[in-house]
Amino acid sequence: MMTNQHKTVLYIGVTSNLKARVWEHAHHAVPGSFTDRYKVTFLIYYEWFDTIDSAIEREKQLKCWSRKKKEFLIRLKNPEWRFLNEDVYDEMYSLLY
Repeated sequence: MMTNQHKTVLYIGVTSNLKARVWEHAHHAVPGSFTDRYKVTFLIYYEWFDTIDSAIEREKQLKCWSRKKKEFLIRLKNPEWRFLNEDVYDEMYSLLY
């Protein structure tokens, strides 16, 4: 899940390359997209899955949830709603080396 600077927008998506996807959103790689228009550039929550099918299933489930339920889930892993962009870059780097 990603959000904007003021944490008023929640965006849910699925990807096979989290680091690249976070970078794309943070750098507005797709002008005019939802994340570009609403300045959704900060990662606040993510999950890992073994298959793309299970990731897509989870994405669909989360998109049906209320804002309140999504906020509760975020607080379970990220109580301060820290922006996790750098954490993902560091984690991906440590997996490679």
